[in-house]
Amino acid sequence: MKQIDVCFTPDLLHLHTVENTIVVVADVFRATSCMVTAFAYGVNSITPVATIEECRQLQERGYLAAAERNARKVDGFELDNSPFTYMDERIQGANVAMTTTNGTLAITKSRSAVKVLVGSFLNLDAIVRYLKTDGYDVMVLCAGWKGRVNLEDTLFAGALVDRLKDSYAMAEDSAIMAWRLYAQGKDNLIGYMSNASHIRRLQRLGIQKDIAYCLQHDLYDVIPVLRGSALVNMDVK
Repeated sequence: MKQIDVCFTPDLLHLHTVENTIVVVADVFRATSCMVTAFAYGVNSITPVATIEECRQLQERGYLAAAERNARKVDGFELDNSPFTYMDERIQGANVAMTTTNGTLAITKSRSAVKVLVGSFLNLDAIVRYLKTDGYDVMVLCAGWKGRVNLEDTLFAGALVDRLKDSYAMAEDSAIMAWRLYAQGKDNLIGYMSNASHIRRLQRLGIQKDIAYCLQHDLYDVIPVLRGSALVNMDVK
């Protein structure tokens, strides 16, 4: 039986095996939710990079550029890290360069996997349907916050485990833990997460609408997949 594993933070990735594995990267608040939204609204590609300087170099080559650090937009870039920014005509057909505090770093660390997919609650069902047809083991890589575990990405991992538990065996205790947390909170995720560190961080910035949006399930039938150095939308039809 195929196995599903969960890595709670990229700082623990060296303890896991990603070869012969599909990695699903989750940064629910907000990088992977932005990426899924961008593809739903017609972006052509997103190139995730680890540093602001790499993002600026791509900007100079004509990319629309998004840069975020500590949940705030970096000066000098066109786009920020709110999914509502990507509901805009200017992103249709565009190539975007993106760097964020946690999510893009997690993606760049996963390159040795068979496939790297971008996951969020927004495209959960699309991810589930695809993985049920594939023969590889799966690892959910939670982006976390600066190397620390966070609740929202762990809950996404638990949601994915929950929907795949009849097709995949839970490889380690991390998958069981994520699944049980999601089972506790799934009926009211906002309430369950009310004390979570990143919820408080975003609320201080006055962007509660991003929180509610990013916790919606199954809005979009898109799957961003890493091809070379860029994310493109996998054809799931």
